[in-house]
Amino acid sequence: MPNTTNILLKNSRKVITDFSCASCMNEDCLIKKNLNNITNSAFVENKKTLKCKKGQQFIIEGAPVNGLFFILKGTVKVFRTGINGREQIVRFAKEGEIIGHRGFGTEEYYSIGAIALKDTVLCYISKKDLQEALLENPKFGYDMMLFYANELNRSESKVKSISQMTVRERVIDTLLYISRKFGDLNGFLNLPLSRKEYADYAGTTEEQVIRVFSMLKKEELISAKGKKIGIPDIQVLKNEISEHNYYLDT
Repeated sequence: MPNTTNILLKNSRKVITDFSCASCMNEDCLIKKNLNNITNSAFVENKKTLKCKKGQQFIIEGAPVNGLFFILKGTVKVFRTGINGREQIVRFAKEGEIIGHRGFGTEEYYSIGAIALKDTVLCYISKKDLQEALLENPKFGYDMMLFYANELNRSESKVKSISQMTVRERVIDTLLYISRKFGDLNGFLNLPLSRKEYADYAGTTEEQVIRVFSMLKKEELISAKGKKIGIPDIQVLKNEISEHNYYLDT
């Protein structure tokens, strides 16, 4: 399997070298939060900042794990391949979030793939530098442990909820997930997705998503304009799946 980081560097050649962690305004980043606790300056100095164009894949499923990506700016789709090669979207990620962490420290290969949904800037930390920083800085290691614990809790809650949801409820859950994570822009969800992408996240088919959207529009629970989806009264949708604790997956 190819080294995805080398592929990205070779294909784009857009490596930003003058962006420092100290000047970063992204307060949600684990590295930014722990900047004063990281004693090894080489960890931050060796960081690479990479530019991805919309639609560019920067993690290939099955490729060797060589580091983690922190999203400085942009939006990313994280997915894995299911039965018969069907794509299953695991999550959508935005500024401050980590990509590629599921394989770090436990597996040799990435279990997921990742594609930029819009022009995206990534901070890349090599596996070796990150391991050294975690061993040398207890506070950083503790915060990373809490991050993994929260990720596990969300994953388990999502699996439990989805197994008990109807197709309609799964589609509504997806709409609410996009709403609370990316917000609203001019009356529409601030992450335009194709019907297939909704289906790949909700664990259903594109035809079923189209059918559910049609019913929701007739009931005036959503509005639609191309890829754009609006939710006139979000509380009504929340009430429909409230028993499944929709708010656990953020």
